[in-house]
Amino acid sequence: MFKKFMGLAAVSVLAALPVSADTLDDVIDRGTLRCGVVLDFPPIGYRDANNEPAGFDVEYCNDLAASLEVDVELLPLTWAERLPVIVTGRADVVFGATSDSLARARTVGFSIPYAIYYAQGVVGSDSGISSFEDIRGKRVAAAVGTVPEQEWLKIAAEWGEENLYQGYQSENEVFLAVAQGKADIGITTNTAVKPITEQYDNVDPGPRMPWTTDYTSVVVDRYDVTWLNYINLFVTHQVRSGRYQELWGKYVGGEAPELRIPGVMY
Repeated sequence: MFKKFMGLAAVSVLAALPVSADTLDDVIDRGTLRCGVVLDFPPIGYRDANNEPAGFDVEYCNDLAASLEVDVELLPLTWAERLPVIVTGRADVVFGATSDSLARARTVGFSIPYAIYYAQGVVGSDSGISSFEDIRGKRVAAAVGTVPEQEWLKIAAEWGEENLYQGYQSENEVFLAVAQGKADIGITTNTAVKPITEQYDNVDPGPRMPWTTDYTSVVVDRYDVTWLNYINLFVTHQVRSGRYQELWGKYVGGEAPELRIPGVMY
């Protein structure tokens, strides 16, 4: 009798618990993937001549939706919105060149790396900047909420040049500031240098920044292990199928960077 009572009690407790589907089920049931992207980061994310979203990250959103056999809803984001849009549940996933820092991992979940970048400057043609040391005493710009901003502010503090820093809400504003002579150098990633220097006649490639290679991950809800597992598998399939190399060649050019970190197994 006791065992029967306990069994009925357990069933009653389980029945009383709220039933909630994970993100994978939610996306499939909804029939739409809400995918956040940053569209002022050419050629990774941008708007084409027809004002349509395009770029490496946009293609990854489309590929993920296709793997789930659902439609895609692209959510244009600023750099600062990449984490909040996940925390508030407005997006299912973000492809936004997001560095997988331990501090950010307290708030959101990160996949294995899906793209790798390093920081580089774009400089005004008359800025006199050709090496990293040439930046001393110059006006430096970067996008708010990005790793380049965070890393540069550390250096600016060491040099006592915080007053020379300019923060902008988007990378397009950073590039425009350099082109208009409001900043001497704008810090971005290596992938953006070629299209930006081709866009502006008075902007040239600048020096590489001294901080480490930037491993970037797909951003998801940190509590949803099932969804994270699916995203990790998706990233590996992009590499195994050759799609990663295809898209990198299309938008960036050359050999796609090796995503594995030496001494670490993904």
